[in-house]
Amino acid sequence: MFHFYITLAYILPNIYVFFRIKTLFVSKKYHRLYIAIYLLLALIFPVSQNFLRHNTDFISQFFTTVSGYLLPFFLYLFLSVLVFDLFLLTNLIFKIVSVEHRKSFSFRRAAFSSLLLISAATVIGGVINLNTIRVSKYNIVVPKKNTTMENLRVAFVADFHIQQKTRLRFVRQFVRKVNALQPDLILYGGDIVEGRGESATSVEIESALKSIQTKYGAFGVLGNHEFYADQNDGRFFEQAGIILLNDSIVRINDSFYLAGRYDEHFRNRKTVHEVLGNNPADLPLILLDHRPTQLQEVSQTMVDAQFSGHTHNGQLFPLNYIIRQMYELSWGYRKTGDTHFFVTSGLRLWGPPVKTAGKSEIMLVDFTFE
Repeated sequence: MFHFYITLAYILPNIYVFFRIKTLFVSKKYHRLYIAIYLLLALIFPVSQNFLRHNTDFISQFFTTVSGYLLPFFLYLFLSVLVFDLFLLTNLIFKIVSVEHRKSFSFRRAAFSSLLLISAATVIGGVINLNTIRVSKYNIVVPKKNTTMENLRVAFVADFHIQQKTRLRFVRQFVRKVNALQPDLILYGGDIVEGRGESATSVEIESALKSIQTKYGAFGVLGNHEFYADQNDGRFFEQAGIILLNDSIVRINDSFYLAGRYDEHFRNRKTVHEVLGNNPADLPLILLDHRPTQLQEVSQTMVDAQFSGHTHNGQLFPLNYIIRQMYELSWGYRKTGDTHFFVTSGLRLWGPPVKTAGKSEIMLVDFTFE
């Protein structure tokens, strides 16, 4: 059903784009050629996603890959045509361009070429943005309580979405960046792996992640995609040296508590109060929860900082504005009560390999205990 709704949301704007381009820019003698080319390109996404995406042959994989770029391309072509129509509407009032010039071949060619170039350039920029790992740095002050620690450096990532086709080069780039940051602790906020089964590539990815050097180790929680892909048994995480916190809490080096919750996809997950249990509030407490959905409730507990992901910050502009309405905090940092909340836009993404909202980020948080 999810892919059906995505396909529907893809087709409706394309109908608008198809007729507007045909009306505005295509001469009658080229209508048949235009119809053939447009339909050929526009149908690649729905056909590949609904009928070919589970096939492993080269042709199916090729069209599935191409469709991942065509989806955002047509999104930005739709927005570009919409803006151009708004310009035409404004032009009726203010007469910026004369009717004769607007209907001339040179104007139509320049306008149509601009729409295509803007859409393509946006997609290319989104690909570059996706494959460029950035570090978002934060400094917070947390009550010292009874800890003997003065500082704690935490690296946090979520939404890696590791699959069989994930490039090992990107994973190694991530590992180098994390090691260069010299964190005391690395946390994984869910949706880390979604590929099914083992392969030589996934074994190398596990080995690469295991090579991250920290003082206190690597901990994580499961996201919804681990459940979708039957990766909730934790085997990948164990091989990668990541300790899962499944509705559980641990005391680390007698210096701070670290707790983690099952994703909301897990119907029987504990409440935050059940996870925290009767542990005394004698040390700083960090919580991992894949989705940032219960900020007010968590802010009323002894949690000092919570890390979440899942939102991708919408991934594609302007969807980030819709995501902002769905979550109290869809990306970035906010302090509610005495609790510091962090939501990452994700290290990678799910779906089209294009990111035009947010960034591929590692969150680096320096805690100062006072």
